[in-house]
Amino acid sequence: MYISPHQETSKRRPVNLTVREDVLDEAKSLHLNTSKAAEIGIINAIKEARAQEWLKESKVALKAHNTRVEKSGTLLTPDWVS
Repeated sequence: MYISPHQETSKRRPVNLTVREDVLDEAKSLHLNTSKAAEIGIINAIKEARAQEWLKESKVALKAHNTRVEKSGTLLTPDWVS
């Protein structure tokens, strides 16, 4: 599932969040939309968690691929490599 921070047509629902007071005060002093900032932060956390999950799931395959490349080289050699 792709999550775009630009999907303005997505349904919104109210939630309660606990945020450090100093962070919230500074965000308000800078006239930031705290709901949008929180949403973008959550989207970024989701992306990072998915990337870490993919690395964990792919660890064995990546190691096998790297071992094969170390032993046998790449399958193709680009023209620009002399």
